[in-house]
Amino acid sequence: MKFPKTYTLKEISELIDADFVGNKDFPVLGMNEIHVVEEGDIVFVDHPKYYDKALQSKATVVLINKEVECPEGKALLVSDDPFRDFNKLTRHFKPFESAASSIASTAQIGEGTIIQPNVFIGNHVEIGKNCVIHPNVTIYDGCKLGDNVTIHAGTVLGADAFYYKNRPEGFDKLLSGGNVVIENNVDIGAGCTIDRGVTGSTTIKEGAKLDNQIQVGHDTVIGKKCLIASHVGIAGCCIIEDEVTLWGQVGITSGATIGKKAVILAQSGISKSLEGGKTYFGYPAEEAREKLKQIAYIKKIPEILKKLKKI
Repeated sequence: MKFPKTYTLKEISELIDADFVGNKDFPVLGMNEIHVVEEGDIVFVDHPKYYDKALQSKATVVLINKEVECPEGKALLVSDDPFRDFNKLTRHFKPFESAASSIASTAQIGEGTIIQPNVFIGNHVEIGKNCVIHPNVTIYDGCKLGDNVTIHAGTVLGADAFYYKNRPEGFDKLLSGGNVVIENNVDIGAGCTIDRGVTGSTTIKEGAKLDNQIQVGHDTVIGKKCLIASHVGIAGCCIIEDEVTLWGQVGITSGATIGKKAVILAQSGISKSLEGGKTYFGYPAEEAREKLKQIAYIKKIPEILKKLKKI
């Protein structure tokens, strides 16, 4: 998430009532999660296990709960609760805007696009040319759709990320200030849910085709010409590279990368990143031929046990 202008370190510290380490005029350009940070961004960290990762990331401002040695060329915002203060920044720079109509006056809809009845289109949504948006689709604020996009009935683009901090009093939600970006020539089936990024974009790239009832988590990127069948669940922060095929009921854990042209067979569970150009099956998913051999061997166990009893 980029800010509308450049802020100083001191100005940001005053917004969240935090101490700072560094030049008070140090420029701050935006805020992001660690996997998408860029130079000029704020990143937050609240556990010693991840201090080094945050301090060595591309972020140039680290919102942290302990005063530590600040790397050269960077600055610190020192807070007793970085999670809370990251939410303060999201509220300030991306406050919730209530809807006044089914299609917001700030929405931009391209020539030749068809919007069927009962569609909701939020504030600052951009939809390209020659799209078809079927009934009861919901497109939350700030989402962007390219040209020749088809979205079938009941799909939701831009719901909040499923991201919580477990506190003694209950779960505390990390607010979502990102969006969903759908590139040209994408088809999305009925009843799909594509969550917005926390600070960046959940992205479906050009030519991808999604079946019905698919869940895509926050900040995930689905590559070009991917084919995804029904009931697939993709967690947040995944990278699905170009031309990947995911068959029905595949589940993918958070942060995994699926390499280009990989094929994942139905009902497989992905617990780690997988190389491209191969076919996978099972849970945990392995190369399909090897997994099928293992299943064949397992089927032989009763026969082997019978033979052993006769010895």
